[in-house]
Amino acid sequence: GVRAGDRVAIYMGMVPEVAIAMLACARIGAVHTVIFGGFAAEAVRDRVNDAKASLVVTCDGAFRRGQVTPLKGIVDTAIAQCPSVRHVVVFKRTGERVNMEPGRDHYWNEVIEAVNASSPPLPVESEHPLFILYTSGTTGKPKGVVHTTGGYMVGSYLTTKYVFDLHENDT
Repeated sequence: GVRAGDRVAIYMGMVPEVAIAMLACARIGAVHTVIFGGFAAEAVRDRVNDAKASLVVTCDGAFRRGQVTPLKGIVDTAIAQCPSVRHVVVFKRTGERVNMEPGRDHYWNEVIEAVNASSPPLPVESEHPLFILYTSGTTGKPKGVVHTTGGYMVGSYLTTKYVFDLHENDT
């Protein structure tokens, strides 16, 4: 049910599905924000509320420093104070048992099975918001910087051209 212009918070461990979620948002015109998987519930809450995210994508848990971090539990605590969140998508990473709120929480694999894998990308204007990047929050309330679709693409192109000095025949 996520549409163009909706906000999606991504709070996951180091798994390829982070990039998949980001690219899926870009494909449908949804604005995403990636939240560091080591943040506590308060930091997650602040970023989700600021972004007004309607969806949070997370994992059941993540492996960090030899321990399992209960990401879904942290999300549950955080979104108890996030009125904009309507749904949570949970990727099974650790196999930990998690609380799944009926109607709100959905497993990644079930959501993936229900979508059309060949849906065309949504064309958007160059100034359409692509993602929100938040500061670490060391100065109080975190500040989000909105990056636009065209601006990010041009910035990426110019970085590879001038900073990395890449040419057509480079490998």
